[in-house]
Amino acid sequence: MFRPAVVRYVGLAGSLLLAIAAYRGGARSPWHPTMTPTTIFHGTNGVLAPLSWLLGTVFLIGAWWAGRRSVPSARWAYVTAGLWALPLLFFLPLGSYDAYSYACQGWQQAAGLDPYAGGVDLVGCPWRDAVAPTWLSSPAPYGPVFLVLAGAAAKLGGSLVGTLIALRVIAVAGVGLIAVSLPALARRSGVPLSRAVWLALACPLVPIHLISGAHNDAVMVGFVVAALALAADRKLLLAGLFFGLAVGVKATAIVAVPFAVLLWMNGDQRKMLLRASAELLLGVVGVLVLVTALSGRGLGWITGLEGSGVSVQWTSPSTAVGIVFRLFGVDAVPVTRVIGIAALVIVLVALWWRAQRADPLLYAGLALAATVVLAPVFHPWYATWPLAVLAATVRRETLWLVLPPAVAAALCLPDGYNLALATRTQGAVLMTLFLLVLAVRAAWPSPRWARTGP
Repeated sequence: MFRPAVVRYVGLAGSLLLAIAAYRGGARSPWHPTMTPTTIFHGTNGVLAPLSWLLGTVFLIGAWWAGRRSVPSARWAYVTAGLWALPLLFFLPLGSYDAYSYACQGWQQAAGLDPYAGGVDLVGCPWRDAVAPTWLSSPAPYGPVFLVLAGAAAKLGGSLVGTLIALRVIAVAGVGLIAVSLPALARRSGVPLSRAVWLALACPLVPIHLISGAHNDAVMVGFVVAALALAADRKLLLAGLFFGLAVGVKATAIVAVPFAVLLWMNGDQRKMLLRASAELLLGVVGVLVLVTALSGRGLGWITGLEGSGVSVQWTSPSTAVGIVFRLFGVDAVPVTRVIGIAALVIVLVALWWRAQRADPLLYAGLALAATVVLAPVFHPWYATWPLAVLAATVRRETLWLVLPPAVAAALCLPDGYNLALATRTQGAVLMTLFLLVLAVRAAWPSPRWARTGP
């Protein structure tokens, strides 16, 4: 077991090194990613930026991993997570150019244009050259809540730099909402708050992607965790309002809503399922209708979701299987993605059914995890969706909870290059083999795996 002081300051050293990497090689305007495995190998980027990124990532992930059994108190965990995030507040975004897309969508909204009508190429934006080419022709895939927030950020910020600062403040507020909502979830599930805070907030994905990258996932997850905390306190209407805000940022938040109904009921109160559902949905629909009207963009955000699957990477299991078929000349990615979505629907229904006789909070986290795993696209910051809920509900620490976020935190180079691109074929083959192993074990479990009891 490592001493808490060692864990804290090794992680802080990692964060400081990543701040150097952000200053020297973070995502900057205009869009021109310079750091790839090839450029690093040839020394194009020099030594400081790649070495700072590598050591910073290793230190931060290593400290988070080692600290799982060294958290003396919840207060210590909160302070440490804050210290790790602090250095990354003041430099360029790490790991993604998405913040520049947000800025342009916010500018369009503030200017009275429709971000759902088309991408930057069609609708326009003075900061167009900062947007990654992948998203130049794509309409905004986010809900009206985030559109209103991004529009406010652009109006208050004025310039590109000012807008990025405002977007980062919004992301920090989302992480803060997670922080204040965690105690209610941990208390209800009987999980030590210190461990829940450590796993959820000190995870390297939080400072790297939610705060430095200013991803709107911070706001969505904050609203979801707050909604579940309110539902656990039997305040369903308020929970519905927060769920509506979450869905209005990213539609995927909807998968957690059905589990909130189960938090309100026990024993004979299950007969009141219809009333509880109506109260929750009133809050969800009410917020969405109100903010949709406020944004002035109608339901265009629903059609905008179609463009979110443009990325093809092996980190999504269903996409990985399709990539393997491509090796044999069959373009099966669209088919395997549809199969993955169909499997997700079945899994979500099964989880909800089982949650009626178990902890609904835990199954809400599992539903979010299933959504991440079976969705057509996976980006590293998606791993934060279930992490906060599972960190506060899983009573026994397990490898499957901490390993995926640790791996995901190391996937993106400072200016946004995803290492999954450099390993597309190899990663797809390994992911497919892993899925086959899981399928075989599920169909024909060995006595060792099937054994139960002490």
